[in-house]
Amino acid sequence: MLEGVSPWWWVVAAGLCEVVYAVVMPQTQGFTRLWPSLFTLAFIAASMYCLSLAMRGLPVGTAYAVWVGIGACGTALVGVCFLGESRDVGRLLGIGLIVVGIVLVKLSHR
Repeated sequence: MLEGVSPWWWVVAAGLCEVVYAVVMPQTQGFTRLWPSLFTLAFIAASMYCLSLAMRGLPVGTAYAVWVGIGACGTALVGVCFLGESRDVGRLLGIGLIVVGIVLVKLSHR
């Protein structure tokens, strides 16, 4: 079942799980609240599992860089779009540069 899935899809899944746990983590209040903590831990585990599957078919550096980029950009965009965080030009430009970096890493992979 999992054998035919491209490692790139696993990196994307891992990055999306990272976004979920990063956004929910403040609700744990330092992991003192049970349900948000369990939810966060479940998505941390899912992210690591998906990343490990991606690393079966991608070099470690490539998989890790793309995973971190998806997580960072995704979390920042959720903050901007849904949590009222700053939309200043510098912040948006920085997110855009990370996206460009992810694309370049993907395009340079052989």
